[in-house]
Amino acid sequence: MRTRAARGFTLIELMVAVAIVGILVGIAYPAYLDSVRKSRRGQAKADLLELAQRAERFHTQGNSYVGFTASLSAADLRSPRSGTPAYSLRVSGETANSFVLEAAPAGAQADDTACATLSLNQAGVKGATGSSGAGYCW
Repeated sequence: MRTRAARGFTLIELMVAVAIVGILVGIAYPAYLDSVRKSRRGQAKADLLELAQRAERFHTQGNSYVGFTASLSAADLRSPRSGTPAYSLRVSGETANSFVLEAAPAGAQADDTACATLSLNQAGVKGATGSSGAGYCW
């Protein structure tokens, strides 16, 4: 009598495949989240630099930074401007000769402890309140 050869996967083979996929996902997902955080941070830096340019233009026209915040819309104070905001932008320390722009993380970006809040002042001095410092974050 002839026996037929078994076809398909055994339960052991299936469990090995699931374990391999689980290990790969466990490695890849944190790297993916870190990449997303860095790209959101890059957008926030670009938005801070754009706001700084607008502040300088405002200062050129009126010889003062006072009133610059009033010229901004609500969309100007979020990063990115459309979609779900990852950073909340604000102008603080606005005087005739100085300003400080800050980007505070919002939503899922709040998990970014390496850089946390990014800042930029009228002299172009860049800062970060996270554990990594301005050199890493900017």
